[in-house]
Amino acid sequence: MYDGLSNVEMLVHAPQAVHQCVGKHGQSRIWKQEEIIAEMLRHAKAGRRVVRLKGGDPAVFARTSEEVNALKAEGIPFEIVPGITAALAAGSYAGIPITHRGIASAVALVTGHEEPGKAKSDLDWPALARFPGTLVIYMGVTTAKQWTDALIAGGKDPKTLCAILRRCSLPDQQKIQCRLDEVAGHLTPASKFRPPVITIVGDVTGLAESMDWFSRRPLSGKNVLVTRPKDQAGQLARPLEELGANVIVQPAIEISPPDDWAEVDAAIERIDSFDSLVFTSRNGVKFFLERLLDQGRDLRCLGGLKIAVVGEATAEVLSAYHLRADWIPETFDADALLEMLRQAEPPLQSTLIVRTQRGREVIADGLRASGATVREVVAYQNRDVPEMDAITRTKLNELPLDWITLTSPATARNVHRWLGDSIGDAKVAVISPLTAETVRELGWRVDAVAASATMQSLTQAILDAEKT
Repeated sequence: MYDGLSNVEMLVHAPQAVHQCVGKHGQSRIWKQEEIIAEMLRHAKAGRRVVRLKGGDPAVFARTSEEVNALKAEGIPFEIVPGITAALAAGSYAGIPITHRGIASAVALVTGHEEPGKAKSDLDWPALARFPGTLVIYMGVTTAKQWTDALIAGGKDPKTLCAILRRCSLPDQQKIQCRLDEVAGHLTPASKFRPPVITIVGDVTGLAESMDWFSRRPLSGKNVLVTRPKDQAGQLARPLEELGANVIVQPAIEISPPDDWAEVDAAIERIDSFDSLVFTSRNGVKFFLERLLDQGRDLRCLGGLKIAVVGEATAEVLSAYHLRADWIPETFDADALLEMLRQAEPPLQSTLIVRTQRGREVIADGLRASGATVREVVAYQNRDVPEMDAITRTKLNELPLDWITLTSPATARNVHRWLGDSIGDAKVAVISPLTAETVRELGWRVDAVAASATMQSLTQAILDAEKT
């Protein structure tokens, strides 16, 4: 059960669990606290292990004590895992230390939104105005006029430096630096500077420019479309995000097992009849070897075969199964691998090629022309994703793309079908010369080509292009 302010990317760590959002502003109904507690108790009493995921730290303005009291009353065991509260996160991501030896030796965490219906505020604003350190105001957007006026009336200098921070740690993080008497003007409905917002009040905010690191990352502010299959997108998305990019993931290809394993199973039964095994992709390695293991065999049955892969990335997946490739071309290229196989000594006699249902026939045709017996099996399928996700389409309408990443000719063709001539000034980065050739044939310009067929190299190609 997760709050709208918690990062949904964390849910990947519990793929087996039911994911239940208890409300997100502007997207779904916000649950009342009594409803959340009742739902927690219902699941726990049914014998389920429940995670109550909150944004920030569960002990800071998170109403955790109410939930704990309900659990204790029902005799349900629990544990509390600390998090990083927004005051600390926002300060660090904005380059603002909320304490500083020469400026502020104390910090106060203050709510700008007390419980509705209170007869009297628990906050002593004149005392907070005199507080000798940094004030961090949580949940103070709609009440900004009241609390800033209260601080100024209590004696706080209207010229006190402040920083208003929104969506800290996310690619679209925003920061406004102003004076205390200007805060309310920046938080009106017309400003569209909507929650989640933290306001830091104090002279430490003057350090933001000198200590800023977040907005200075090389891809900060760049919107990048990642089109890899869903379970592989993170290998490219994560390094791009670490460099500051706002990554939009929209798979163009779906990877799935073959409709019928009969051909693969027959090849595995006759594995001893081959002298060489060729993998033309990472997915081929994974699907073929997993099928082999599912059939009750182990890697010893491959002991008599030489193994070829189409590139370093495929070799890396192979190594995860404790197998080492005998042939790896320097470039991710079927022609280069074919040339290596033609020069094999002794010459190849019987080769098994593991592939997808579509792709070039270069290796198979070339080996047959050289006199080898070749058998091809389809160990997985890649199919075009018919339509772009509606949420992704909305994002692209709101955020002009800076980069489109393409990791195969098939991906390039499908993304071009989606976007056509509507990509505007977006640049295109591709994994290989073969993919670049397809992109140019489709009428798009290629702005960056990876030096090798890896996500690291593709990321570096984008960085290099941004420097020019």
